[in-house]
Amino acid sequence: MSQSFRQPDILEIVRSEGKVTVEGLAERFGVTVQTIRRDLTELADAGRIQRVHGGAIQPSGTTNIGYEDRRTLNQETKRNIAQACAKQIPDGASLFLNIGTSTEAVAQELLSRHRLLVVTNNMNVAQILAANPDCQVIVTGGTLRRSDGGLVGSLASNTIRQFKFDIAVIGCSALDQDGDLLDFDFQEVEVSHAIIAQSRRCFLVADHSKFERTAPARIASLDEIDIFFTDQPLAPELEARCREWKTEVIRAK
Repeated sequence: MSQSFRQPDILEIVRSEGKVTVEGLAERFGVTVQTIRRDLTELADAGRIQRVHGGAIQPSGTTNIGYEDRRTLNQETKRNIAQACAKQIPDGASLFLNIGTSTEAVAQELLSRHRLLVVTNNMNVAQILAANPDCQVIVTGGTLRRSDGGLVGSLASNTIRQFKFDIAVIGCSALDQDGDLLDFDFQEVEVSHAIIAQSRRCFLVADHSKFERTAPARIASLDEIDIFFTDQPLAPELEARCREWKTEVIRAK
């Protein structure tokens, strides 16, 4: 396969899998690792990917990956994480589900639950849970972010402060090595602060692709999270901190 055809395919693989390795791509395309390294270097120089040791990931920066690309990224993994999270949510609970494709996956797993009260600033979550007749859905209001159906701003935050939730289920755009949850939108971060403050317990749903990324705005620390649902082991230092913080880490199978 020529370079001109191979590189768009590499981009699509990075977009769908979140991270690729040089050896894996070389085997997949039947070329040498040196050839793949040249491809990745050229794509990185063009700003299309970000090089990491042994491979490449989606580029990080001050803007998020497009919503439809995020929706198709690691779908099966997100479903497994969502199933693990949903098992910890009892019937009759009051919940908040925030913006993100991982929280939408959790909403899908709650369609057969009973007597739920769900407040959300995610239009997609509201639409999903409208199919559950035994779930009362309240939408916060706020400024509509057309890119992903999120509602942000002071109106959303003020609505959230009228409630006290049993459980909040939140996502993040990135998770750094210090255990800080990060995002790209400062208005969304303001809403997230209100969500955490108004919740008795807070669950984080985030797959391994968030470990390899960064974002400019800090939401909170894993110290403020009761259960972190993910799919791969954390770095040993962060795992140790979670034990100190009494943050339970559940790896979905």
